[in-house]
Amino acid sequence: MKKILFVLVFTLVLSPVFCQETPSDADTLRKDALNVFMDATDYIKKEIPYINYVRDRKVADVYIIWTQESTGSGGSVSTFFIVGQGKYSGMTDTVKCNISPDETTDLKRAKEVKGLKMGLVRYVAKTPLAQYMNINFSEPLSETVSTDKWDSWVYAVNLYAYIDGQSTYKINYLSGMLSANRITEKSKFESSVRLDIETDKIIYKELDFDTTYISIYKIKSCYLSYVKSLGNHWSTGASINVRSFTYSNYDLSIKVAPGIEYDIFPYTESTRRILTFLYRAGLEINNYTEETDRNKLKETVAFHSLGAHMSYIQKWGSISTTLTWSNYFFDWSYNKLSLNTNTRLRIFKGVQFNIQGNVSLVHDQISLPLGNTSLEDVLLRRKEQKTTYSYYTSIGLTYTFGSIYNNAVNPRFDY
Repeated sequence: MKKILFVLVFTLVLSPVFCQETPSDADTLRKDALNVFMDATDYIKKEIPYINYVRDRKVADVYIIWTQESTGSGGSVSTFFIVGQGKYSGMTDTVKCNISPDETTDLKRAKEVKGLKMGLVRYVAKTPLAQYMNINFSEPLSETVSTDKWDSWVYAVNLYAYIDGQSTYKINYLSGMLSANRITEKSKFESSVRLDIETDKIIYKELDFDTTYISIYKIKSCYLSYVKSLGNHWSTGASINVRSFTYSNYDLSIKVAPGIEYDIFPYTESTRRILTFLYRAGLEINNYTEETDRNKLKETVAFHSLGAHMSYIQKWGSISTTLTWSNYFFDWSYNKLSLNTNTRLRIFKGVQFNIQGNVSLVHDQISLPLGNTSLEDVLLRRKEQKTTYSYYTSIGLTYTFGSIYNNAVNPRFDY
């Protein structure tokens, strides 16, 4: 045992000596490189090797905040906020990369790297490494811009199915969705039709006794939404949601909800900060599969909701929180309060705190069926049960220490 401990101590003490490499011209050049603080992928480090990726924001010449947002086309926009520090103080840039929904991961990351390279040029230009930079333009430009024959309309079709089984169970699952969306700066129209069906067949064997349980889970839904911009702070719109949902006892439910929203900050700043208040009021027309515990097979009820959403992205991390209250007018005791949050905080050098989750106070279950739910429906979670709350949370803490540089990428033995 003493020999093993001696070997371990000997290895830990001398490993820096064994791993030390002889300085080269590349090492000398490296010390003059731009120090950048960002959550960089291995691909970015490989494709942009002429900067130093540091782990501590305070020693960085430049820090970069990287955000991603979905677009109306089903694609995304990657935005890099580049902010100078120290001798680069006062220098800021914003680079956006538009990613089409049909582009592969490789094309997406190549676009992001290209945009990031262009954003870093004027910072690298102030270092000795500038003499090794070359700028090229590879494509000729036409004198006119062609019009969009689709007029910003984007359509998508999704189909998914699987079969899973063994001698004691069999599961069939089918999902399909069709969507048509048109999103511009002045308006947003979204629509979708969806079908989800899952059939479970479970066989329970006990000696000479066999019992077979068959459970069907089905969702049919149609969604329409239109939002109109009323300036840089206000917007108004309405949505229609039609669904049939076996789990919640809805044979057919039609929900119409007009609303109005106000953003404390201009919508143009939504990639960095947003604080909105959304009020909706509308009607639900419900036909239930089974009689409810309020002795209803069909009814029309009015409701309203008020929600507040905050999203804030800064160099110290990001916070996103949504608080929503809703209730039915026929009886205000049927209400729901929900809080959703996602937070990433850099507490101090090397330490990052992450927490996400949601919690709801549930008192709005107007569709609960009359009578008791069968044991198999409870175990298979095929019918909604009465509850007063629901929650989900995850918490994480990360601590890293050592060299401030994080440039090297070595994929060996990554499995």
